[in-house]
Amino acid sequence: MGPLSLLVIGLVAVHCMGILVKCAHHFCRRLNKPFVDYGDTVMYGLESSPSSWLRNHAHWGRHIVDFFLIVTQLGFCCVYFVFLADNFKQVIEAANGTTNNCHNNETVILTPTMDSRLYMLTFLPFLVLLVFVRNLRALSIFSLLANITMLVSLVMLYQFIVQNIPDPSRLPLVAPWKTYPLFFGTAIFAFEGIGMVLPLENKMKDPQKFPLILYVGMAIITALYISLGCLGYLQFGANIQGSITLNLPNCWLYQSVKLLYSVGIFFTYALQFYVPAEIIIPFFVSRVPEHWELVVDLFVRTLLVCMTCILAILIPRLDLVISLVGSVSSSALALIIPPLLEITTYYSEGMSPFTIAKDALISILGFVGFVVGTYEALYELIQPSNAPIVINSTGAFV
Repeated sequence: MGPLSLLVIGLVAVHCMGILVKCAHHFCRRLNKPFVDYGDTVMYGLESSPSSWLRNHAHWGRHIVDFFLIVTQLGFCCVYFVFLADNFKQVIEAANGTTNNCHNNETVILTPTMDSRLYMLTFLPFLVLLVFVRNLRALSIFSLLANITMLVSLVMLYQFIVQNIPDPSRLPLVAPWKTYPLFFGTAIFAFEGIGMVLPLENKMKDPQKFPLILYVGMAIITALYISLGCLGYLQFGANIQGSITLNLPNCWLYQSVKLLYSVGIFFTYALQFYVPAEIIIPFFVSRVPEHWELVVDLFVRTLLVCMTCILAILIPRLDLVISLVGSVSSSALALIIPPLLEITTYYSEGMSPFTIAKDALISILGFVGFVVGTYEALYELIQPSNAPIVINSTGAFV
């Protein structure tokens, strides 16, 4: 059920990204603008609506999109703090028992170190310095470095998990259905990159190639999610942890994989931070004298990073919170809004009944996931079950 669901969610999410790009191009041509972002596109879409009420309240479209973008992207940033802390803590605590023998994954007596929350605080000043890089083109260098480190670590991950796979016949084909809404929220959170689609296209040297880049890139990511999720579950079974890196043997080769992937996650933090920074910071900078603009800019950036660190420290079950964020904001951004945007944009120009039905079906799917996923995540947070539900809490693997 997991691989099939991931494939469907991935296809629908990528299709909705394509809808957003198409609608943005439509308004760029109509209004003779070089670029419109997600919020602008929704606002112009509501202004094109046949409903006078929607036209009069079109500006709320931008505010709603901005709110969901901020919640989702800062949610990613919170998860990255936890990922970095968990992986570094495990590497350091197992350092005394780490060997060169990678064939026997023996249980190692961990040497207790400081609490994982202190690891988060250790990373805080370095991430603050990283987000001081304000230019997206400059961030692309860090993104390239992150991609290289992740590629190396993924190759090493795959070569480990395909070896000596245990007999899968004793593994259940389907998990308890009650966990499906939580899976849905986590999966859509992992696929939800729609906030970065238009900014990345705008910064490209040749934007005409963006659709090809989008579809090929998302196809690769979907294949990685499905294959790594399946092989990881077959290899580790019910013992698999929130991040597959935490299941690797305690030998130096695979400890280096954890560190390499952590480096990639570290540099990716700045890219996830870019969108909420672009929404929040201009609000404050526009209200101070020009000679104070840089100081206020850097101060707000520091404050936002500190906030994501504090939230990561305070939240006890981040896996459930990720599912909650995915169900609420990621469902809205990735599944509910884009199909409705296509209807409001093109309805007055004539749309086929099939397209309207397709858009309505996707929005209903997103709304059902939004309601049920939110309910299940909140219920599990308030009244946790005795058996922990193993969910991807990193947004990096499903």
